[in-house]
Amino acid sequence: MSNTTHTATERASDDIKGDEPLSLDELYRESSHHQVNLGAKKIHAKRMPGKFRAFKWKVASLYLFYFIGPFIRWEGGQAILFDIQNRKYHIFGLTLWPQDIWILALALLTFFLSLYVVTAVAGRLFCGTFCWQTVWVDVYTWIEEKMEGSPAQRRALDSAPWDARKLAIKGGKTLIFLLIGVATGVTFTSYFVDVFDLWHRYFSLQGPIEIWVAPLPFIVGTYLGVGIMREQFCFWLCPYARIQGSMQDADTIIPTYDMKRGEPRGRLNKGDCIDCHLCVGVCPTGVDIREGMQEGCIMCALCIDACNSVMKKVNKPAGLIRYASLKEMLGQPVVPLYKRPRVIIYALLIASTLIGIVWGLTHLGTVELNVIHERQPLYVTLSDGSIQNKYTLKIINKGDRPLSIKIALSELPGAVLVDHDAAVHVEPGKVLPLNVIVHVPKALVKKDAMKVEFHILDSATGAFITETESRFIGPG
Repeated sequence: MSNTTHTATERASDDIKGDEPLSLDELYRESSHHQVNLGAKKIHAKRMPGKFRAFKWKVASLYLFYFIGPFIRWEGGQAILFDIQNRKYHIFGLTLWPQDIWILALALLTFFLSLYVVTAVAGRLFCGTFCWQTVWVDVYTWIEEKMEGSPAQRRALDSAPWDARKLAIKGGKTLIFLLIGVATGVTFTSYFVDVFDLWHRYFSLQGPIEIWVAPLPFIVGTYLGVGIMREQFCFWLCPYARIQGSMQDADTIIPTYDMKRGEPRGRLNKGDCIDCHLCVGVCPTGVDIREGMQEGCIMCALCIDACNSVMKKVNKPAGLIRYASLKEMLGQPVVPLYKRPRVIIYALLIASTLIGIVWGLTHLGTVELNVIHERQPLYVTLSDGSIQNKYTLKIINKGDRPLSIKIALSELPGAVLVDHDAAVHVEPGKVLPLNVIVHVPKALVKKDAMKVEFHILDSATGAFITETESRFIGPG
């Protein structure tokens, strides 16, 4: 590295002391390194301790369960396993089948509704704390800081000519980034193949091509989206950044700069904002919160930590940048959450989906019965005058052992099930289609459509297992 680069790096190292408190003179010298994101340069955000930084790390730590999840065992198997090949989805002691996909749909709907209500209440809180992109960028920049130094040192290293030192640092960092991408992709794959079997196949270089291809999108996506693009992903590729405005209103609290208190900006003895640009320096997307709400703001509130630390230095009250709504800034009355129509509607919808999920999970049986009435013809009149209907029963055995069952009818007087007195055997994990015929004497056919219930009974004990309602069609 040239002497010029060494000098710039040493000066930056002297000016910027990581998480240590800085004097006002040091803050102003450092401000020359902070830049608003215009897309031309890579953003190197300064890391500072604070309440919102601590909250951000605590929320991000929940992703540890993503990596730990495949190794949790339950009743001799993997606790969370989406066995696509056998069409079974195991979540601890619960087994879901493709027929139960509506429960998953409700769960996804609950997630999106929760995202909407969080945005309506507190803006892009999800983006700033729990979004996969945000969390991985935070981890990557932490690694980058440990290997390359402070933001000014990283910029100096980026502009320095390539030599052995730069190659070693950049190469080592890239290797670590790729290893994190591999861990992310392989972990995702292990939710679909038993993790111990998966690792055995990897180490033995065996197994289907799917286990080698599945991690690739995560490896490439993690490296390009997190390691290279970073904040540009939030600016240009994330659709949520473009629709967030429709989810917010004047009552939404978001990180906000108090312009009345802060302006005019100046070093001291003007407004409370001393124009140190530290709020820009800590922003992971490089926006200036003092310019109002912007598309690039992910509302991580790190600018609040930075500003509060400066206000403490200049003996000013905290909160120059704070979570506040537009109504609060305009001096208008703040509406409580329970009086906001948007929040109420979202809450009712979430409650409805949760009730549906709970009902579905508590009514999952080991046997499911679907009844399909034959449409051509709807009914047949026999020689003795009785009416015949034909049905296709689809019996699904969701259990792990064979079932021996019998079929019975109810709710239809005089109905006779033709040639189905013998027990029916259904193998575990299989769907058995069964054609059945029902006869009813003409004198008892009072309507053109009458209720009939098909029952599944245990062939040995006669115990009730499940039932499904259908219709018996007559001439009317």
